Amino acid sequence: MSELIAELQGVANPAIAEHSQRYFKTGPGEYGEGDIFIGIRVPVTRSVGKKYKDLSPDEIYELAQSEIHEVRLCAVQILAEQFKRLKNVVQQGELFNLLLELVSSGRVNNWDLVDSSAPYVGSYLVHVPDSAQLLDSWSSSENLWQRRTAVMLTFALIRMDIYEPTMTLCEKLLTDTHDLIHKATGWMLREVGRRDRGVLRSFLDSHASVMPRTMLRYAIEQMEPQERQHYLGMKSR
Repeated sequence: MSELIAELQGVANPAIAEHSQRYFKTGPGEYGEGDIFIGIRVPVTRSVGKKYKDLSPDEIYELAQSEIHEVRLCAVQILAEQFKRLKNVVQQGELFNLLLELVSSGRVNNWDLVDSSAPYVGSYLVHVPDSAQLLDSWSSSENLWQRRTAVMLTFALIRMDIYEPTMTLCEKLLTDTHDLIHKATGWMLREVGRRDRGVLRSFLDSHASVMPRTMLRYAIEQMEPQERQHYLGMKSR
Protein backbone atom coordinates (compact mmCIF):
# COMPACT_ATOMS: atom_id res chain seq x y z
CA MET A 1 0.00 0.00 0.00
CA SER A 2 2.81 2.41 0.83
CA GLU A 3 4.37 1.73 -2.57
CA LEU A 4 1.04 2.39 -4.30
CA ILE A 5 0.54 5.67 -2.44
CA ALA A 6 4.11 6.74 -3.16
CA GLU A 7 3.61 6.00 -6.85
CA LEU A 8 0.43 8.08 -6.96
CA GLN A 9 2.11 10.96 -5.16
CA GLY A 10 4.92 10.78 -7.68
CA VAL A 11 2.56 11.61 -10.56
CA ALA A 12 0.61 14.33 -8.73
CA ASN A 13 0.04 17.58 -10.60
CA PRO A 14 -0.80 20.79 -8.67
CA ALA A 15 -2.56 22.36 -11.67
CA ILE A 16 -4.83 19.33 -12.07
CA ALA A 17 -5.42 19.33 -8.31
CA GLU A 18 -6.60 22.94 -8.41
CA HIS A 19 -9.03 22.14 -11.21
CA SER A 20 -10.29 19.01 -9.41
CA GLN A 21 -10.95 20.97 -6.21
CA ARG A 22 -13.35 23.16 -8.18
CA TYR A 23 -14.83 20.42 -10.39
CA PHE A 24 -15.66 18.14 -7.47
CA LYS A 25 -17.15 20.97 -5.42
CA THR A 26 -14.83 20.97 -2.40
CA GLY A 27 -15.63 24.49 -1.23
CA PRO A 28 -17.53 25.42 1.95
CA GLY A 29 -21.12 24.14 1.83
CA GLU A 30 -20.55 22.17 -1.38
CA TYR A 31 -21.09 18.42 -1.64
CA GLY A 32 -17.35 17.61 -1.66
CA GLU A 33 -16.46 20.10 1.06
CA GLY A 34 -12.96 19.68 2.45
CA ASP A 35 -11.84 16.83 0.20
CA ILE A 36 -8.13 16.77 -0.69
CA PHE A 37 -6.90 16.30 -4.26
CA ILE A 38 -3.29 15.97 -5.38
CA GLY A 39 -4.06 16.10 -9.11
CA ILE A 40 -4.13 12.75 -10.91
CA ARG A 41 -6.27 11.89 -13.94
CA VAL A 42 -8.58 8.86 -13.69
CA PRO A 43 -6.75 6.77 -16.32
CA VAL A 44 -3.54 7.23 -14.35
CA THR A 45 -5.05 6.04 -11.05
CA ARG A 46 -6.48 3.08 -12.93
CA SER A 47 -3.12 2.28 -14.50
CA VAL A 48 -1.35 2.42 -11.15
CA GLY A 49 -4.08 0.33 -9.54
CA LYS A 50 -3.56 -2.47 -12.07
CA LYS A 51 -0.07 -3.00 -10.65
CA TYR A 52 -1.61 -3.65 -7.23
CA LYS A 53 -4.69 -5.55 -8.39
CA ASP A 54 -4.26 -8.36 -5.87
CA LEU A 55 -4.55 -6.33 -2.67
CA SER A 56 -6.58 -8.09 -0.01
CA PRO A 57 -9.97 -6.71 1.06
CA ASP A 58 -8.35 -5.55 4.30
CA GLU A 59 -5.70 -3.68 2.34
CA ILE A 60 -8.33 -2.11 0.08
CA TYR A 61 -10.18 -1.00 3.20
CA GLU A 62 -7.02 0.56 4.65
CA LEU A 63 -6.20 2.26 1.36
CA ALA A 64 -9.68 3.77 1.31
CA GLN A 65 -9.05 5.45 4.67
CA SER A 66 -6.67 7.90 2.99
CA GLU A 67 -7.47 11.59 3.16
CA ILE A 68 -6.35 11.88 -0.48
CA HIS A 69 -9.23 11.56 -2.93
CA GLU A 70 -7.22 9.90 -5.68
CA VAL A 71 -5.94 7.23 -3.30
CA ARG A 72 -9.51 6.38 -2.29
CA LEU A 73 -10.48 6.36 -5.97
CA CYS A 74 -7.69 3.90 -6.72
CA ALA A 75 -8.91 1.71 -3.84
CA VAL A 76 -12.45 1.42 -5.20
CA GLN A 77 -11.17 0.92 -8.74
CA ILE A 78 -9.14 -2.07 -7.49
CA LEU A 79 -12.21 -3.33 -5.63
CA ALA A 80 -14.36 -3.15 -8.76
CA GLU A 81 -11.74 -4.81 -10.96
CA GLN A 82 -11.33 -7.63 -8.46
CA PHE A 83 -15.09 -8.12 -8.30
CA LYS A 84 -15.32 -8.45 -12.08
CA ARG A 85 -12.64 -11.15 -12.10
CA LEU A 86 -14.13 -13.21 -9.28
CA LYS A 87 -16.32 -16.23 -9.92
CA ASN A 88 -16.78 -17.14 -6.27
CA VAL A 89 -20.04 -15.68 -4.96
CA VAL A 90 -18.82 -15.63 -1.36
CA GLN A 91 -15.78 -13.55 -2.32
CA GLN A 92 -17.97 -11.26 -4.43
CA GLY A 93 -20.19 -10.77 -1.40
CA GLU A 94 -17.19 -9.75 0.68
CA LEU A 95 -16.30 -7.01 -1.78
CA PHE A 96 -19.93 -5.92 -2.16
CA ASN A 97 -20.26 -5.53 1.61
CA LEU A 98 -16.90 -3.76 1.75
CA LEU A 99 -18.12 -1.15 -0.72
CA LEU A 100 -21.30 -0.58 1.27
CA GLU A 101 -19.20 -0.13 4.40
CA LEU A 102 -16.96 2.41 2.68
CA VAL A 103 -19.98 4.39 1.50
CA SER A 104 -21.65 4.26 4.93
CA SER A 105 -18.48 5.36 6.71
CA GLY A 106 -17.95 8.33 4.39
CA ARG A 107 -14.85 7.08 2.60
CA VAL A 108 -16.77 6.92 -0.69
CA ASN A 109 -17.92 10.49 -0.70
CA ASN A 110 -18.17 11.80 -4.24
CA TRP A 111 -19.87 10.78 -7.45
CA ASP A 112 -16.72 9.52 -9.19
CA LEU A 113 -16.00 7.12 -6.33
CA VAL A 114 -19.57 5.80 -6.49
CA ASP A 115 -19.61 5.53 -10.27
CA SER A 116 -16.25 3.74 -10.39
CA SER A 117 -17.49 0.92 -8.17
CA ALA A 118 -21.25 0.54 -7.64
CA PRO A 119 -22.18 -0.19 -11.30
CA TYR A 120 -19.91 -3.24 -11.24
CA VAL A 121 -20.49 -4.79 -7.82
CA GLY A 122 -24.25 -4.27 -8.17
CA SER A 123 -24.61 -7.63 -9.92
CA TYR A 124 -24.27 -9.20 -6.48
CA LEU A 125 -27.76 -7.90 -5.67
CA VAL A 126 -29.22 -11.02 -7.32
CA HIS A 127 -27.73 -13.00 -4.42
CA VAL A 128 -29.07 -10.68 -1.69
CA PRO A 129 -32.40 -12.03 -0.37
CA ASP A 130 -33.56 -8.60 0.82
CA SER A 131 -32.07 -6.57 -2.04
CA ALA A 132 -35.29 -4.60 -2.57
CA GLN A 133 -35.28 -3.61 1.10
CA LEU A 134 -31.61 -2.63 0.89
CA LEU A 135 -32.18 -0.40 -2.13
CA ASP A 136 -35.28 1.13 -0.57
CA SER A 137 -33.41 1.90 2.66
CA TRP A 138 -30.41 3.43 0.92
CA SER A 139 -32.51 5.46 -1.49
CA SER A 140 -34.31 6.92 1.55
CA SER A 141 -31.08 7.94 3.26
CA GLU A 142 -30.22 11.55 4.04
CA ASN A 143 -26.72 10.67 2.85
CA LEU A 144 -26.42 11.76 -0.79
CA TRP A 145 -23.83 9.10 -1.58
CA GLN A 146 -25.95 6.29 -0.22
CA ARG A 147 -28.82 7.46 -2.43
CA ARG A 148 -26.59 7.68 -5.51
CA THR A 149 -25.05 4.29 -4.71
CA ALA A 150 -28.51 2.71 -4.56
CA VAL A 151 -29.27 4.00 -8.04
CA MET A 152 -25.88 3.12 -9.52
CA LEU A 153 -25.92 -0.42 -8.10
CA THR A 154 -28.83 -1.15 -10.43
CA PHE A 155 -26.68 -0.44 -13.51
CA ALA A 156 -25.34 -3.99 -13.26
CA LEU A 157 -28.91 -5.32 -13.15
CA ILE A 158 -29.84 -3.32 -16.24
CA ARG A 159 -27.01 -5.07 -18.08
CA MET A 160 -28.67 -8.34 -17.02
CA ASP A 161 -32.02 -7.11 -18.44
CA ILE A 162 -33.45 -6.70 -14.93
CA TYR A 163 -35.18 -3.32 -14.96
CA GLU A 164 -37.69 -3.31 -12.11
CA PRO A 165 -35.28 -2.20 -9.34
CA THR A 166 -34.15 0.75 -11.46
CA MET A 167 -37.67 1.80 -12.35
CA THR A 168 -38.80 1.53 -8.73
CA LEU A 169 -35.97 3.76 -7.53
CA CYS A 170 -36.43 6.29 -10.32
CA GLU A 171 -40.10 6.65 -9.46
CA LYS A 172 -39.33 6.97 -5.76
CA LEU A 173 -36.64 9.60 -6.37
CA LEU A 174 -38.74 11.85 -8.61
CA THR A 175 -38.99 14.32 -5.76
CA ASP A 176 -35.33 14.18 -4.73
CA THR A 177 -33.92 17.68 -4.68
CA HIS A 178 -30.27 17.00 -5.53
CA ASP A 179 -28.97 17.44 -9.06
CA LEU A 180 -26.60 14.48 -8.68
CA ILE A 181 -29.59 12.21 -8.09
CA HIS A 182 -31.43 13.70 -11.08
CA LYS A 183 -28.39 12.90 -13.23
CA ALA A 184 -28.01 9.36 -11.88
CA THR A 185 -31.67 8.43 -12.29
CA GLY A 186 -31.85 9.99 -15.76
CA TRP A 187 -28.71 8.13 -16.77
CA MET A 188 -30.11 4.80 -15.60
CA LEU A 189 -33.40 5.43 -17.39
CA ARG A 190 -31.44 6.12 -20.57
CA GLU A 191 -29.59 2.81 -20.11
CA VAL A 192 -32.90 0.98 -19.72
CA GLY A 193 -34.10 2.68 -22.89
CA ARG A 194 -31.05 1.46 -24.80
CA ARG A 195 -32.22 -2.09 -24.13
CA ASP A 196 -36.00 -1.74 -24.00
CA ARG A 197 -37.43 1.50 -25.35
CA GLY A 198 -40.95 0.39 -24.39
CA VAL A 199 -40.09 0.27 -20.68
CA LEU A 200 -38.65 3.77 -20.86
CA ARG A 201 -41.61 5.14 -22.81
CA SER A 202 -44.04 3.68 -20.28
CA PHE A 203 -42.19 5.44 -17.46
CA LEU A 204 -42.03 8.73 -19.34
CA ASP A 205 -45.70 8.60 -20.30
CA SER A 206 -46.54 8.42 -16.61
CA HIS A 207 -43.94 10.74 -15.15
CA ALA A 208 -42.39 13.09 -17.75
CA SER A 209 -44.62 15.97 -16.67
CA VAL A 210 -43.29 15.89 -13.09
CA MET A 211 -39.71 14.70 -13.61
CA PRO A 212 -36.86 17.07 -12.74
CA ARG A 213 -35.74 18.58 -16.04
CA THR A 214 -32.18 17.24 -15.74
CA MET A 215 -33.49 13.73 -15.10
CA LEU A 216 -35.78 13.98 -18.11
CA ARG A 217 -33.10 15.33 -20.45
CA TYR A 218 -30.70 12.54 -19.51
CA ALA A 219 -33.43 9.92 -19.96
CA ILE A 220 -34.44 10.99 -23.48
CA GLU A 221 -30.95 11.68 -24.80
CA GLN A 222 -30.92 8.68 -27.16
CA MET A 223 -34.40 9.24 -28.56
CA GLU A 224 -35.23 10.73 -31.93
CA PRO A 225 -35.66 14.54 -31.94
CA GLN A 226 -39.43 14.41 -32.41
CA GLU A 227 -39.89 12.03 -29.51
CA ARG A 228 -37.59 14.10 -27.30
CA GLN A 229 -39.68 17.19 -28.06
CA HIS A 230 -42.84 15.28 -27.20
CA TYR A 231 -41.64 14.46 -23.70
CA LEU A 232 -40.11 17.88 -23.15
CA GLY A 233 -43.48 19.27 -24.14
CA MET A 234 -45.15 17.16 -21.46
CA LYS A 235 -42.78 18.72 -18.93
CA SER A 236 -43.60 22.22 -20.14
CA ARG A 237 -47.31 21.66 -19.86
